[in-house]
Amino acid sequence: MPGNPDAPMESIAAPVQSLSAAISNAVVGLLHDYTGRGPTHARTTIGGDTIVVTLRDSLTKAERTLAHRGQALEVLAMRRAFQNTMRDEMIAAVQALTGRTVEAFLSDNLYDPDVAVEVFLMHHVDGDGDGRRARSA
Repeated sequence: MPGNPDAPMESIAAPVQSLSAAISNAVVGLLHDYTGRGPTHARTTIGGDTIVVTLRDSLTKAERTLAHRGQALEVLAMRRAFQNTMRDEMIAAVQALTGRTVEAFLSDNLYDPDVAVEVFLMHHVDGDGDGRRARSA
């Protein structure tokens, strides 16, 4: 049980690892559905109120060709358009998998190297778990 301090480390790490894999799979699946090709590498890092999905090798052959021939800005603009179109579905997937509310979603791409990040800032839940925002002093 994750809350048990006597539990072996593997039992604590396993739920986070499987959640990370599920989020990676959801994001990769959406990218594949929208662009016809998903990234070859995806890693999700979960920490506190932030979830970061790092994607590598996600550009299509056509996008790579355009970028190498001087059309990188257009490729990145097209990727931003895809990300804006996928925004609601990505947020819904992360909320469904985590059981938490996404407060903000940020996304960006590079073409060289071919990397992208999807960042989900989760709604802060205070210590008693009632979902109200904690106030900063």
